[in-house]
Amino acid sequence: SNSSDLSSSSFILASIPGLEAAHFWMAIPLCSMYIVAVAGNCAVLFIVKTEPSLHAPMYFFLCMLAAIDLALSTSTVPRVLSFYWFNTKEISFGACLLQMFLIHTLSAIESTVLLAMAVDRYVAICHPLRHAAILTNALTVKIGLAAMARGVLFFLPLPLLLLPLPFCNSRVLSHSFCLHQDVMNLACANTTPNVVYGLTAILLVMGLDALLICISYALILRAVLQLASWKERLRAFSTCVAHIGVVLAFYVPLIGLSVVHRFGRGLAPLVRVAMGNVYILVPAVLNPIIYGVRTKQIQRRILSLIHI
Repeated sequence: SNSSDLSSSSFILASIPGLEAAHFWMAIPLCSMYIVAVAGNCAVLFIVKTEPSLHAPMYFFLCMLAAIDLALSTSTVPRVLSFYWFNTKEISFGACLLQMFLIHTLSAIESTVLLAMAVDRYVAICHPLRHAAILTNALTVKIGLAAMARGVLFFLPLPLLLLPLPFCNSRVLSHSFCLHQDVMNLACANTTPNVVYGLTAILLVMGLDALLICISYALILRAVLQLASWKERLRAFSTCVAHIGVVLAFYVPLIGLSVVHRFGRGLAPLVRVAMGNVYILVPAVLNPIIYGVRTKQIQRRILSLIHI
């Protein structure tokens, strides 16, 4: 039978036709980026924990981002490196579903945290005298827990909807890891419920978060433009630069990957594989760098650690 038994099925991770011999060398920059991501995010967690002046909601949210990026990159990159270096191209059905769930859930949690950071910037600029009273440490913890619950509740149905589907013919994925749409496209059955729910979840989480972030910055911009001098305007808006950077680092690869999936069937495999790796690693690499450059306390702490 062409249909696979789900209890024993597996998928084949995507290689790049004609470049299989170069996989070893292609994995070196990928591994280097992963090391930078792990070191950078661990440094952020350590510095915020040990620096009392950073014990504020904005930096607690930054710690959440660092933890999410560590979990997201660690759930994918070691498996990709194993594929590139040791040619372990098969991934079991269960492992694929778990990896897929982690990728989508952690991305949803990161999106929610980015929205919370945008609200933090809005309150800090538009209601500075009430900022400490509104965004307390206790509320920050509750927001983090709510972000986790939201991600799990919205994206747990994705692997569950794939469980009853039969898979036949090709089992080759489009990426070096498992994504919902990629796995779904390999099913030889009606996937309309998967398509509808997947799109709904994306719109209600990432789409809604992106819209609310834009609204927050529209309100911030209006408040900033009401300040008396350009110097005050620049000083106020400069506190948002780091957050805008991490928002772009998250949403640009996300949108790029979505476009590749929906409209890039004719693209070269190299483009699809590269876009997937960018989505997984670029935010994890850039986020600690962006905040390290923009936050003087983090800069000083890193320099002191280097001198030690």
